[in-house]
Amino acid sequence: QVQFVESGGGLVQPGGSLRLSCVGSKFTLNFEAVGWFRQAPGKEREAVSCISGSAAITYYAESVKGRFTIDRDNYKKEVYLDLNSLKPEDTAVYSCAALRSSDCGSRWSVRDDYSYWGQGTQVTVSA
Repeated sequence: QVQFVESGGGLVQPGGSLRLSCVGSKFTLNFEAVGWFRQAPGKEREAVSCISGSAAITYYAESVKGRFTIDRDNYKKEVYLDLNSLKPEDTAVYSCAALRSSDCGSRWSVRDDYSYWGQGTQVTVSA
């Protein structure tokens, strides 16, 4: 199945940090824009961040601005999400997916526009 594979999740204390990675499985990520989403138990999947194909433009949800950083290495064909100053409310399964375009655009948070969803990686923030 063509999809992304996420890694890097784990259990961390409040205030801690993690680095999540996202790489294509059975397909080669080129310059498509890539987004990170998260889903907490009993809640809808929500957009966290998006990065354009050139990495020049990024978007963040208000709840993570200043704490999370999205980046990509087009040589390695990987996308990353650095999670800092983590809070218990950041606990969720984090997944990545790609847009058909190289630009995130104004619809960057619309999950139905994305493809190649991975299974996600669990992030748990707890003391």
